[in-house]
Amino acid sequence: MTDVTTEETVDNIPEAFDPPPIDSKYRMIILAAQRSKQLQRGAVSRVDIDIRKNKATRVAMRELAEGKVNFSFTDQADSDAASENSSEQ
Repeated sequence: MTDVTTEETVDNIPEAFDPPPIDSKYRMIILAAQRSKQLQRGAVSRVDIDIRKNKATRVAMRELAEGKVNFSFTDQADSDAASENSSEQ
């Protein structure tokens, strides 16, 4: 069994990700719902809040508010074009 040092683990951490601003309440609800499902399936919380005393939805919304959730927006036109191309084949 190999020993992993702290320096090795720190080097493997990716740089901080700056998520784009959430531009509507509907987008925030969708993101919070997706993160809530991840938390319910056993994902580790990224904020200092007791997951046993708070619902997963509340934890997910706190993570989004603090900018701890990594996400990116996809262009709707790109995904529509890709689905049209796959249906034509």
